[in-house]
Amino acid sequence: MSDNTRVTRAAGTVGAATFLSRIFGYIRDMVLAGFFGAGVLTDAFIVAFRIPNLLRRLFGEGSLGISFIPVFSEFLEKNGKQEAFRLAHSAVRLLSIVLVIAAVLGILFAPWITRAIAYGFTDSPEQFSLTVTLTRIMFPYIFFIGMVALFMGILNVLGHFAAPALAPVLLNIAMIGSVLLGSRVTDDPTARLYWLAAGVVAGGLLQLFFQVPFLVKNGFHFWRKAKLIHPGLKKIAAMFLPATFGAAVFQMNTLIGQFLASFQPAGSISYLYFADRLVQFPLGIFGISTATAVLPIFSRQSAAEDYEGLKDTFSYSMNLVFFITVPAMVGLIVLREPIVALLFQRGAFSAEAVQLTAHALLYYAIGLWAFAAVRIVVAVFYAMQDTATPVKIALISIAANFLLGISLMGPMGFGGLALALSISMILNLVFLAVALRSRLGALGGKKIAASACQTAACSAIMGAVVWLIADNIFPVENSTPMDLAVGLALSIMTGLIVYGALSYFFRGLELKRLFKLTGGGAEK
Repeated sequence: MSDNTRVTRAAGTVGAATFLSRIFGYIRDMVLAGFFGAGVLTDAFIVAFRIPNLLRRLFGEGSLGISFIPVFSEFLEKNGKQEAFRLAHSAVRLLSIVLVIAAVLGILFAPWITRAIAYGFTDSPEQFSLTVTLTRIMFPYIFFIGMVALFMGILNVLGHFAAPALAPVLLNIAMIGSVLLGSRVTDDPTARLYWLAAGVVAGGLLQLFFQVPFLVKNGFHFWRKAKLIHPGLKKIAAMFLPATFGAAVFQMNTLIGQFLASFQPAGSISYLYFADRLVQFPLGIFGISTATAVLPIFSRQSAAEDYEGLKDTFSYSMNLVFFITVPAMVGLIVLREPIVALLFQRGAFSAEAVQLTAHALLYYAIGLWAFAAVRIVVAVFYAMQDTATPVKIALISIAANFLLGISLMGPMGFGGLALALSISMILNLVFLAVALRSRLGALGGKKIAASACQTAACSAIMGAVVWLIADNIFPVENSTPMDLAVGLALSIMTGLIVYGALSYFFRGLELKRLFKLTGGGAEK
């Protein structure tokens, strides 16, 4: 089996599991919007939940995997499975101690953490106090998600991707169940928020236990003795903090936007949150899933010094990501308002909230392709155990986001904060690509650019057709949920047919690869 085939199959597995997770995530957000709307209470929960959610993205989709997988792959390649497992056992023991300490410190310092990420809340003592309490309830989640991330790294290197990718489904189910159960117990919205926060912790526990049988099946037994400090942990530790910073550019930029949005009118954080959730759907299914699938392969190629193979896999992955995320970007832009209305307009979530969330979604969607591509480029650097370069470039991106946010939030409000994030991530991608080329030489940039231009042209035509159809089906304010569902289904199916036909006409290889990714066969 070729490396590109492995990428395709693994990305398909992770993408399918992530799709299911995102569906439950939207059900969760629909429940959240319906019970709490977009206002002071929801803003408080979103800020508090941002911390465990950030930790999930940092650890589950970021630094633990980025720092652990290359070293674990290197030991597996050069020292054999038993020595690699000794490294993994030591990592489990040491990480569990560190995470318990971190959880305790997080609970103790919750007021300062809240002040740091939402300083504007200090003007409202009740909202600030509620956010602190919710943060304390949810902070133990860091232990569970940290261990889940380590287990995910072990399983991914061993070729098992399904269980780690399915784990977030359990979190969403736990959160949905906690809200519904809380609504039966109490009518107090604040008390219901406490139930929801407890559901986050329960979801983390479920995710952790879900991984254990698959680890045991792959020969990893927790009861075996191991040193607390394995020599390989030094390499992981040296990469961990830079990896956290370099992999967290998107999340850190999102936090900057949230911090600045706390000075905007009430509801601004909620509009940005729900818009971000919609962008995370295609990003998680296609961008993050491909990055998750490709990191173990990049790491193995780097350990074997197969740089030509690495560059070929990189080019393949970038073409595949652009092929999917560019039309997804166009679709989100064209259909943003009916999508938001269908998913969230019920209960306390008003028509005005729909329009304002769609406004934020427009500017977030502009950067979708860059959000996904950055994950692929960063994975190459960390597979080569280069942590310095992504960190240096991340600093530039974060500074750009902050300055752009300050400049744009005046004339554009919270929409300017979303646009600032997109621009900063595009800059991040450009600088990373230039640095990678200087490190590895030619990366097949002309072929990637030609494929991307073809994808952009097909997407633009598709967008125009979908816009014409949608313009005659909606407006949103006079549409029932059934009208919205049917209209969106018709618009999306038309868009897929048009885009697929155009891709077939231009004989794009990515279309064939997409068929293979969704189960149509394996590339030989």
